[in-house]
Amino acid sequence: MRFLTGLQPSGQLHIGNYFGAIEPAVRLQEKGEGFYFIANYHAMTTMESAEALRTNTRGLAVDFLACGLDPEKSVFFAQSAVPEVNELAWILSTVCPMGLLERCHSYKEKVAKGIASNHALFAYPALMAADILLYDADAVPVGKDQKQHLEVTRDLAGKMNDTFGADLLKLPEPIINESTAVVPGLDGQKMSKSYGNTLPIFGEEKALRKLINKKVVTDATPLEAPKPTEGSIILALYKLFATGEQYNSMVAAHHAGGVGYGQFKKDLFECYWEYFRAARERRDWILAHPEYVDDVLNTGATRAREEAGKVLSRVRTAVGLGWV
Repeated sequence: MRFLTGLQPSGQLHIGNYFGAIEPAVRLQEKGEGFYFIANYHAMTTMESAEALRTNTRGLAVDFLACGLDPEKSVFFAQSAVPEVNELAWILSTVCPMGLLERCHSYKEKVAKGIASNHALFAYPALMAADILLYDADAVPVGKDQKQHLEVTRDLAGKMNDTFGADLLKLPEPIINESTAVVPGLDGQKMSKSYGNTLPIFGEEKALRKLINKKVVTDATPLEAPKPTEGSIILALYKLFATGEQYNSMVAAHHAGGVGYGQFKKDLFECYWEYFRAARERRDWILAHPEYVDDVLNTGATRAREEAGKVLSRVRTAVGLGWV
């Protein structure tokens, strides 16, 4: 089975990105053939700085590899290294009804947040469909908020098959992990860069310790009193990193009283810091060997283009663009 996942290079990765997308993607490496790409074409819909795009693209490559992506088991590449995706996106656009795009909630939400409306932002689902269909992906891990885009992909593949021949494009299935933890931000809202409430995966120890100590929101319960566990941001974050025994121990300490939030935050930091220790060590090695990232992305792009060429050739012939 072939899986496909893409991540936008939107800046520093946080633990919401990790538990929501990166960790599930890394686990899938053991279950089939993974195609993982850095969606830098998509990032252009909201990013105008060329330098930021270059920096973020390479940064995401480094961090994804540090978090356990194995290029020996998967195909890892930058979206822009496979220009075939844009031709397929154009072909898909010719069978894509305007109403289908107008119903997509992502466009409306981004414009509502003040992102400038443009054609690329509006046609984003067509490019996403090309990303998926170009590699004959069997399944795509998606969050509940992205399920609509996969439905658009399946709709467009179906229209292509109805118009130009059955089985032209493979209809991918969604993988929706209902058990994926909801990661709260440091203020209790959903963790998001736009809210400024994120906890980075990587960073300097002193700064991250201070971030947890200063920014994790708590109530005014006195040190000696029992602490509420319902809605506790500390407990919700701690559960992501702790063993079951550690988590239960902290819950018991909340109920017993006599321990202040400062100690709980210290315990949270220590557990979080240890959780990503191996990833930090891998990241340090990768940063010391920049040629490794280049080799991985170049090799991945070559393999990705080989697969993309097969699908695009099939589509070009079917729609009348091939010279046969």
